[in-house]
Amino acid sequence: MQQWKFFRIPVNGADVSADDFNLFLRSHRVLAVHREFVVQGESSYWALAVEYLADGAITAPRRDGGKKEKIDYREVLSPDEFARFALLREWRKHAAQVDAVPVYTILTNEQMAEIAKGNCRTKADLTRVDGIGAGRMEKYGAAILQAIASVTNEADGQPVS
Repeated sequence: MQQWKFFRIPVNGADVSADDFNLFLRSHRVLAVHREFVVQGESSYWALAVEYLADGAITAPRRDGGKKEKIDYREVLSPDEFARFALLREWRKHAAQVDAVPVYTILTNEQMAEIAKGNCRTKADLTRVDGIGAGRMEKYGAAILQAIASVTNEADGQPVS
């Protein structure tokens, strides 16, 4: 379920408010952060609205640095699924270089594994993957489907277009 949480971070003495905001971001599945700087002289502040999934909350950061346990996708995916995953990883790396953004902003490993397992062949299939909304679909949907189709066609023995 999609929810909203609002924060007000004053420009002066923002440490506690900023810490609360950062902790919230680390402990929830955030969909978007909307921000506005409100100018009121010495009382200026950032108004932040966080759109997040309530049922998709992740656990609070762990004491070991908050790092997730690494997943070896070669072990958890079938050979065909891993081939699709590996192709998506290469596509994502190239797309990230072109857009000059970190790779995880395009697709996470979990999203790529879900796509590889789900035999996504249409945009409707892709929108069922958690975290792929209208923005990602518009920007990357066709390229993702084309990449998946190329590896699927190779595995079926069909010529790749």
